[in-house]
Amino acid sequence: MESNPAANIAKYFAELKDPRVERTREHKLLDIVVIAICGVICGCDDWEAVADYGGDEAEWLATFLELPNGIPSHDTFWRVFRALDAEQFQSCFVAWIRAVSQVTEGEVVAIDGKFVRGSRDKGIGRNAIDMVSAWACRNHLVLGQRKVEDKSNEITAIPALLHTLAIRGCIVTIDAIGCQTEIAQTIVNQGADYVLQLKENQGQLYEDTELLFTDLVASGFTAYPHDTAKTVEKAHGRLEIRHAWTISTPAVIRHLRNADRFANLQTVMKVRHERQVAGKRTIEEHFYLSSLKTSAAALLAAKRTHWQIENSLHWVLDIAFREDEARLRKDAGAQNFAILRHIALNLLKQETSVDLGIRNKRLKAARNHAYLLKVLASLFH
Repeated sequence: MESNPAANIAKYFAELKDPRVERTREHKLLDIVVIAICGVICGCDDWEAVADYGGDEAEWLATFLELPNGIPSHDTFWRVFRALDAEQFQSCFVAWIRAVSQVTEGEVVAIDGKFVRGSRDKGIGRNAIDMVSAWACRNHLVLGQRKVEDKSNEITAIPALLHTLAIRGCIVTIDAIGCQTEIAQTIVNQGADYVLQLKENQGQLYEDTELLFTDLVASGFTAYPHDTAKTVEKAHGRLEIRHAWTISTPAVIRHLRNADRFANLQTVMKVRHERQVAGKRTIEEHFYLSSLKTSAAALLAAKRTHWQIENSLHWVLDIAFREDEARLRKDAGAQNFAILRHIALNLLKQETSVDLGIRNKRLKAARNHAYLLKVLASLFH
């Protein structure tokens, strides 16, 4: 190899503090982290599998890792990642993402939470951990993640996550739980725009927004200046029609009660979603707030793009990485393994030389060192 991959990876994890006392450090922390990353890329979903992978690949790993006492045991991986400061590990992850990628102007960054169901421990009354992630929809990257603290909820985790992200010029989308004044302000402070689903618990603002669009319909769409957009999708016996209306007139927005509490609120939107499947018809209506003053088509597209985080991140973590089956429950172990999955997913998503799904890319990386090096390439720079 022209350069030492471990030396290049080390710069991204330079701030990671070794949680072990000096006398117990038989293995280098960097070696442990790199083997874990390689193992998770190659299909390992627990520490026994990671240690077994390391044993099988010891000769190859020794070409760029120090391995002073060989490959760590699965107990060593388990103990180290239990004790490793998850906030520091997350910071290292974000530093790497910032170094190797850049979100582009107008990119939709979807934020949503996902429970790691296997981390629930009924014996001690511990709930499954909830990881809130930020997904760059155009770049197909996890930009960062944050664990929801015990006895808290995503409302507190989302602003903390936003503070770590470089999202200037992006459009941040969050479902109904994110419709909070602090979250809107944080997004604007970060130089981004927002599209937030309006919750009924916003009381007067929700009531006034609902009434505003009711009046618009009752007037034959003449009461207020507005824009509209419509999409129709038909496939596999399913018909979906989405119709959006937006109002951006400052004098109208200003008269919505509590509208001034949402930073830079420019537009309100109503979306009517009609679905027909097997002769059954359902209709849902939702309202949205946005700091953007743009077309209804653009806001509807941003709202629809948000659900990429379900299909491209959460679903992949469950199916390709078997996240919900993971039984990591002690200390920071579950959170740190979740970060490892996000690192592996980002690396696999960015490697595009083969036309394979994530699961098959993991299998290919496990049996082909040259391909694994391609997957790892952005960590080597």
